[in-house]
Amino acid sequence: MLTRRACLAAAAATPLLAAAPATAGAEAARDAMRRATRFMTDRAAVNGGYVWSYLSDFSRRWGEMEAWPSMIWTQAPGTPEMGQIFLDAWRATGEAQYLDAAVAAGDALIRGQHPSGGWNYVIDFDGEDSLRRWYETIGRNGWRLEEFQHYYGNATFDDHATVECGRFLLRLALTTDLPRVRAAVDRTIAFVLDSQLPSGGWPQRWPRAGEFSNHGRPDYTGLITLNDEVMDENIDFLLLVQQQWNRPDVEQPIRRAMVCYRDLQQPAPTPGWALQYTPDFKPAWGRTYEPAAVSPHVTAVAVERMLDFYRLTGDRSFLARLDEALDWLARVEAPAAAHHEGRNHFRYVEPGTNRFIAVHRRGSNARNGEYYVDYDMTGQRGEKHIDLPRLRRRVEQVAALTPEEAVRQSALMGRGPSLLSDYVITRPQGGSDLNVTASRPGMTPVTLLIEGLNAEGYWPVELRTTSHPYRGDGPAEPPPGFVDRGQVGDEWDTSPFTEASGPMGISTGAYINNMARLIAHVREARPV
Repeated sequence: MLTRRACLAAAAATPLLAAAPATAGAEAARDAMRRATRFMTDRAAVNGGYVWSYLSDFSRRWGEMEAWPSMIWTQAPGTPEMGQIFLDAWRATGEAQYLDAAVAAGDALIRGQHPSGGWNYVIDFDGEDSLRRWYETIGRNGWRLEEFQHYYGNATFDDHATVECGRFLLRLALTTDLPRVRAAVDRTIAFVLDSQLPSGGWPQRWPRAGEFSNHGRPDYTGLITLNDEVMDENIDFLLLVQQQWNRPDVEQPIRRAMVCYRDLQQPAPTPGWALQYTPDFKPAWGRTYEPAAVSPHVTAVAVERMLDFYRLTGDRSFLARLDEALDWLARVEAPAAAHHEGRNHFRYVEPGTNRFIAVHRRGSNARNGEYYVDYDMTGQRGEKHIDLPRLRRRVEQVAALTPEEAVRQSALMGRGPSLLSDYVITRPQGGSDLNVTASRPGMTPVTLLIEGLNAEGYWPVELRTTSHPYRGDGPAEPPPGFVDRGQVGDEWDTSPFTEASGPMGISTGAYINNMARLIAHVREARPV
């Protein structure tokens, strides 16, 4: 499934333009940054906000799904991450253009903040009626993206939507001290605290809205959720709030959340963690392709978090059952024949039996199609990579610390470095989002980045991720000869999919990555 991270990592095939100096100077990098930012703020932005990608003539645009011209996206690499790179550029250069762009992005998010204090995936500046129409058309017909098939009218923690917005606005408030930004941060903190369940966990969506039953499955959005790092991100956000916002009242919610996370580990013989849970801590169904299962990849992340929690608290109960989890991960590794490109674990394991669960689908679109599960692993390949030896080594190293040693850098106890980096978005300077086919002696990656910026002021990217335009609800039966290729169904399915090639366009992910590299170059060129 394509994600926001795949969008950020997408490569761009870019024609070279007029030659720049073989060794790019800081001023050439600054000029490229100015021109690229001017294009994004003047041409791509909608009321200061952004989606993920645009055709070069802006006739179509996408976030995780196709967006309308009145929309912006909260999931990365959308508006919050654009705001963060603007703040990074301002910090590196001191130029007002970037701070203005960051404030505009913040104001766009504030306009779209739900009254409860959180955010949905998408903000539609044409209003709620327009957003409902989008959900009833493009959203409802995205077969693979069930989270968009129903308009709840509330806010979500899924895909870091709310927390990404909160982190950016907190940093913007500390930078500008604008009262409207500070008020929005306070509303975000209240949202995270108010939505915490009695168990200490968090639901995927909040406040509770009308139930949405999909193919007979009960609504899952109010369940305790680990999927897409909901608990991880909320704990980290509250730690940031405690440290940077002078809010000691968040310490107990953090501690309750950590204990809940620990206690979600299942009993033997399946001592791992699941994607989501019932109130009594049993694995629960999520979307129709997310069975009530224990998940190896979620378990590997949970093991890491238990180590983090020990370093925060000095409480060795967070270490008590990690060896069980590690031994279980070894037992449920996929057969060697199913390993694929380093991915050595299947996604789902049945609680109590340790049988692998396979997910399949039949049909061709959101109307006639359905997902189903069984135990037939024929043709199934590993989906997740887990480096178990590395994980065991880290457990051994952290477990060897005394409680006093463990908490020496505990942010929960007011110790250690700032959790707010001077530069939030960093990329290795030696690469770029450009697939450069030609070079000359003495050319550097930064020179190639500068050359790749076109006359209009953006880095052209081959948009291989696309979607079928909305054409109404799909037929009740699959079209004759339909063959399911996995990411997308028939022509009525509005889910995004990847092609071998695509048109050149504009990518916020490419802008963010390339700006980060230019920022690094400018910083390194500054006099000591």
